[in-house]
Amino acid sequence: MRRAFKFRLYPTRRQAEALDGQLHATQQLYNAALEQRRTVWQSRRKSISVYDQKRELPDLRRSDAGLGLVHTHACQEVLFRLDRAFRAFFRRVKTGETPGYPRFKGLERWASLTFSEYGNGAALVDGRLRVFGIGDIKLKLHRPITGTIKTVTLKRSCRGHWSAIFSCDAVPMRLFTAATAEVGLDVGLMSFAMLSTGDSIENPRWYRKTEEHLGAAQRMLSAKARGTVARQTARQCVARLHEKIREQRRDFHHKTALTLVQRHAAIAVEDLNTKGLIEHSPTGLAKSITDAAWGQFLAILCAKAEEAGRRFAKVPPRGTSSTCSSCGRTESKALSERVHACPCGLVLDRDHNAALNILRLGRSRWEAAHAVA
Repeated sequence: MRRAFKFRLYPTRRQAEALDGQLHATQQLYNAALEQRRTVWQSRRKSISVYDQKRELPDLRRSDAGLGLVHTHACQEVLFRLDRAFRAFFRRVKTGETPGYPRFKGLERWASLTFSEYGNGAALVDGRLRVFGIGDIKLKLHRPITGTIKTVTLKRSCRGHWSAIFSCDAVPMRLFTAATAEVGLDVGLMSFAMLSTGDSIENPRWYRKTEEHLGAAQRMLSAKARGTVARQTARQCVARLHEKIREQRRDFHHKTALTLVQRHAAIAVEDLNTKGLIEHSPTGLAKSITDAAWGQFLAILCAKAEEAGRRFAKVPPRGTSSTCSSCGRTESKALSERVHACPCGLVLDRDHNAALNILRLGRSRWEAAHAVA
């Protein structure tokens, strides 16, 4: 498996300044490469490839003192990042989506530096991370790194905290205590998720809890004049609040997914189109769906199940709430109807009924896959 391991870095003040300098140099390289592509196309109607720009990189590094302090592979990765942005743009054009032409990056939108080959620009040495042009940086290795390290990414948060992300290949399976239980899971808003066992997981609503404080910070930001130090300070305040909410939500998702994977041998969930749900929901409901972040949770749950060797299935969501899990009778319900009452005599929570249907559909997929195998 391919997996990423993230660790907090603790650079000294001088090292932090050097890291900021490398970020600034690579941000300027990205913008210069984008400007070159635009200018050549507008003047000569000719496309420049990433390899054309790579051939110019050695001369550029010799003439630019700041860029010369950045490792060659990190500079090349910047050019490949720009190339990926153009590829995504042309792909969206072909499929009729909203294109989104690659934009110039300000420093607030440029926060990472990637070394595409481990040991060539960045490597672990005696429990520290040795980075080209920086030195040995202290980091907290709170868990062992497994597999083969392929790339290293240094990332700065809006609070100025640095992290190292190691992307590893051939990561071995994570072994848990043997489990036999199967479970279906129906995500929602009243509770974060309802299990087919009848247990529910409380919805923490991290954004809603911070919404009042965040609104005040955003009003202070809008009142500050553009280009002033006061506005920059207010912007950082808003960014820190958003980052805190994101970290709380992600921590909750990881811990909840880990608990489910530890306790169950097979997990079935709905294959939700969360983007479509958000786009076609009223404002208040869309905000609650975004706060729950079902897509992120289900992706984390799928990754942890795969890592542990547990069975995992995504089933079509159509009809899971309207179908009786006992007799199979289908009857549409309004969203406000929270109790499933069927003429067959089954009366239970609407989400519990949906979770049972999800588990039934998941079992049919596992049986079909077993029959083919």
